[in-house]
Amino acid sequence: MHEETLHFERADDVAELSRCGALSGNVAQFAQPRGSDLIRRTEALDAWCALRAAHGVWQYARAVDGAPGPEAQVREEGARGAAAVAGPAPGVNFASQDYLSLASHPAVREAAQRALADCGPHSAGSAVLQGNSRLSLALEEALGALLHAQHVTLFPTGWGAAFGLVTALVGPRDYVVIDQLAHASLRQGAAASTRNVALHRHLDTGHVRELLAAIRARDTENGILVVTEGLFSMDSDVPDLPLMQHLCREYGATLLVDVAHDLGALGPGGAGSIGAQAMLGKVDIVMGAFSKTFASNGGFVACASRALKRQLQLFAGPHLFSNALSPMQAACVLEALRIVEGREGDELRAALLRNALALRAHLAETGMRCLGVPSAIVPVWIGSEPVARLAGRTLARANVHVNAVEFPGVPLGAARLRLQVMAAHRKEQLRHGARLVGAAVNGAGAALGVEPARGPGRGERSRG
Repeated sequence: MHEETLHFERADDVAELSRCGALSGNVAQFAQPRGSDLIRRTEALDAWCALRAAHGVWQYARAVDGAPGPEAQVREEGARGAAAVAGPAPGVNFASQDYLSLASHPAVREAAQRALADCGPHSAGSAVLQGNSRLSLALEEALGALLHAQHVTLFPTGWGAAFGLVTALVGPRDYVVIDQLAHASLRQGAAASTRNVALHRHLDTGHVRELLAAIRARDTENGILVVTEGLFSMDSDVPDLPLMQHLCREYGATLLVDVAHDLGALGPGGAGSIGAQAMLGKVDIVMGAFSKTFASNGGFVACASRALKRQLQLFAGPHLFSNALSPMQAACVLEALRIVEGREGDELRAALLRNALALRAHLAETGMRCLGVPSAIVPVWIGSEPVARLAGRTLARANVHVNAVEFPGVPLGAARLRLQVMAAHRKEQLRHGARLVGAAVNGAGAALGVEPARGPGRGERSRG
């Protein structure tokens, strides 16, 4: 990786960005468009996004040239001039989700090639209608062994696993008590299932108890699903799972833990927060995704109940009506799981933790405030959307790739840079990236006259 330096924004450039509106507005203002023409009324959003893309402050719709490794070439939507013709230069990559660097592991790639040769590229049906393969069945068994859950159901995406599970399990008269920062797939599944949805304050088990007690005081007949995550994706923090499960037992509720971001990357043997808190085999329902650690798309639901698996087969739309995982996807996850559970997995998790701690320390030296606990997710708090956009543009031009996150990923006024660490990041990449991130954020704040925010206030946490 060649050394990059920051080119800070000139005052007249910043003034032009402000004047043209590229730093103002937010997605929320376009969330409920009005007008009789359903397509034409979306044009205002597109014009606003195109304006931001033209000025280099549109953080979405990027594309990677090649593999998403610790160093990557990234194309920006709306790239113009020489950059569009010659292609991007390689830079340090903190924007991809490949926590243990298994997407580039030779054994995983070889497993995909064998599956392609043996089974072809396509499952050719849903899991219910002959879309399963010997590889997907082996993956169900291996996941069940890791999680101490006898019955596993696979989905083509993690989003589908979350939405499909909630909508298959929860009826209109039931209740969902869900952490306010839970993944959008879980919140949307809850909203699609019942009007009886209660958001509980983030990681607040006292609030969970209050909500459960209030529900059971008026309704002892219907079900309650309590939803949390093993590691929250925008704040990198974890719940008290033993206490959450105890509360569910006390009030006759069912606990669902989404382990999308921690399974494989944290915990003994890669068992995530559930394993770290000695809750293997004790959580009612576990669901997760393969897209963070296991080098593939896909998701799963694991539990001790064969009846629940049957319910999912017939009433979880993303399972019943979507093509099953391809043989190559199942083979990649199965091989990644083998690595995760072995000695090499322990070594990769140790490398990931070292890198996470080092990156946080380097960022702190520049005055940045990182949220949560050490994990593959390193959220740098900013607060101001214009500062996040301007810092993101400065970093992109220096070929340091991060995710500048604002609404709808987080609430308004809670913007941040979400950095994602990989086991294969090198020490010099971490130092270099942190130095430029700190300089870009501080420079953007100074250019816009915004005092640096040192952390979120009440109600400013993320929404997943």
